[in-house]
Amino acid sequence: MSQQTHTHVDERTARKVAEEARETEWRLPSFGKQLFLGDFRLDLIHPHPRPDAEDRRKGEEFLARLTEFCATRVDGALIERESRIPDEVVQGLRDLGALGMKIPEKYGGLGLSQLYYGRALMVAGSVSPALGALLSAHQSIGVPQPVAKFGTPEQKDEWLPRCARQVSAFLLTEPDVGSDPARLRATAVPDGDDYVLNGVKLWTTNGVIADLVVVMARVPKSDGHRGGISAFIVDMGTPGITVENRNAFMGLRGIENGVTRFHDVRVPKKNLVGTEGAGLKIALTTLNTGRLSLPAMCAASGKWAAKIAREWSKERVQWGRPVGEHEAISRKIAFISATAYAMEAMLDLSGQLADDERNDIRIEAALAKLWSSEMACRAADELMQVRGGRGYETAESLAARGERGVPVEQLVRDLRINRIFEGSTEIMHLLIAREAVDAHLSVAGDIIDPDASPGQKARAAARAGGFYARWLPTLVTGAGQRPNSYTEFGPLAKHLRYVERASRKLARSIFYAAGRWQGGLERKQGFLGRMVDIGAELYAMSAVCVRAHADASPDGGIGGAAPGKSALLLADAFCRQARVRVEELFDGLWRNTDAMDVKLARAVLAGDFAWVEEGVLDPSIPGPWIAPSEPGPSEKESVHRTIG
Repeated sequence: MSQQTHTHVDERTARKVAEEARETEWRLPSFGKQLFLGDFRLDLIHPHPRPDAEDRRKGEEFLARLTEFCATRVDGALIERESRIPDEVVQGLRDLGALGMKIPEKYGGLGLSQLYYGRALMVAGSVSPALGALLSAHQSIGVPQPVAKFGTPEQKDEWLPRCARQVSAFLLTEPDVGSDPARLRATAVPDGDDYVLNGVKLWTTNGVIADLVVVMARVPKSDGHRGGISAFIVDMGTPGITVENRNAFMGLRGIENGVTRFHDVRVPKKNLVGTEGAGLKIALTTLNTGRLSLPAMCAASGKWAAKIAREWSKERVQWGRPVGEHEAISRKIAFISATAYAMEAMLDLSGQLADDERNDIRIEAALAKLWSSEMACRAADELMQVRGGRGYETAESLAARGERGVPVEQLVRDLRINRIFEGSTEIMHLLIAREAVDAHLSVAGDIIDPDASPGQKARAAARAGGFYARWLPTLVTGAGQRPNSYTEFGPLAKHLRYVERASRKLARSIFYAAGRWQGGLERKQGFLGRMVDIGAELYAMSAVCVRAHADASPDGGIGGAAPGKSALLLADAFCRQARVRVEELFDGLWRNTDAMDVKLARAVLAGDFAWVEEGVLDPSIPGPWIAPSEPGPSEKESVHRTIG
């Protein structure tokens, strides 16, 4: 059977699969969800939550050990040069307990909080982003998280102790399947006490050195089997597994990312995580908190960028003054420093909210991933501009001619993947937008559902009328219009009043868009993207204000330092910058070229403008756009290796 026949899935089926995998219940309050509804619930994040004494003790002790290890035993330049993390570094991290940071102590892990896990990733990621990627791919989305959340007591007893000592990976993506899991081709066919696994997985971070993996595969529906996409724990020592290629990338050159083929791999039934058909829900739930690993990497890069920008801009003199004193460069330094503070504030707040377990943070974690990955790339690009030609030159080249080897060009390359990893920016826009409009769809969804009966539509209309009659009046006025609101925040009060007003304006805009486009709103991806970006900026502003208020308090800073009133100055600068971006986004909701761009793109795809491409040569290496991934035995020698 051809690949096209295998993988063709119509749009409605694809959406149904994705929708069924969503968490539909909101059992706990959500700051992010309410923000999109025009309800600024500052009480959910203020006072800024703090770790308890025991979590702090364990976290600080481990951070001290990890920092010493990374400073003395890890050579980031070597990893970059050889495109590989030395085995002894991985073994050292294992001995340090870094592979079990989030695994409970009773299973042999360290039992660190999410807050300190994030800070640990910042330390590791700062010396080598590839090191941070290895640790996060293993613990944020690898075997430990789904087993801890969905595994049976027996599975936890069997697998978590191994995860504290062995590397794991998460295998979902296939050569022709990315964010559309309805087309998943890997199969797990029941056979006696086993499932027989066949398929090919692409971009398996850690897959080249993993001892254990979580594999998403489709179980055929049959008697006694409900079927569906399911999650399986697989030992990489099982016969029939071949790592066919170690992939190489623009950045993160030390990551062990490969193509993994499964041919008639027998997996015991006891290795099924959850139930048949629950695989996507397990994957998405795991990602809710797992996504906070990328903001940790981004925050680390922002802090380093701020350091380099400050030191270099004082040293480099042009036209009689340090370059940092020229306004063109001053603006860039201000942006880098303020954004670095905001990324850390958003990371720490989201991590502490996850630890407290009093809030549903699926939107906050997604916003942190989306916003941090975009802003970190912008900050790195600005740093390269501040450094000029030295920013474009490699660290080894700089050092070879006698200058400090500052790896800015590596930073730009390493960060770029974060806008794609664990949900591209475009997919994150759609994912967050779906959650943001959930309240509207829950009361009015049947009105625009083409499959709904007339009776269902009528009942939906009645529900919607009652909901909007209560909700819309709350969007007219609020605390943001009262000059004495949030006065305990001092100079930052005006920014929180702005967030409150902007939250209501955003909710009104969503309501208007839903009424204007109804079911067509889901295709207005330009509008949805800007809507989500507004929410992300408002969350960042909220996190910064709450963080700065805590940092300036007599109790000391959230991050361990005590910046005092200087935190208020930095937070004020960030909020002023963010407000400019928010106003541009609001303007773009209704004044844009989206419709024209869509029309033009269709003409481009039809070949109407192929003449634009004439006059150049294509240096691409010949081959198909998507590699064949038919199931069957491998024709290649496995490049999988085990460390230690």
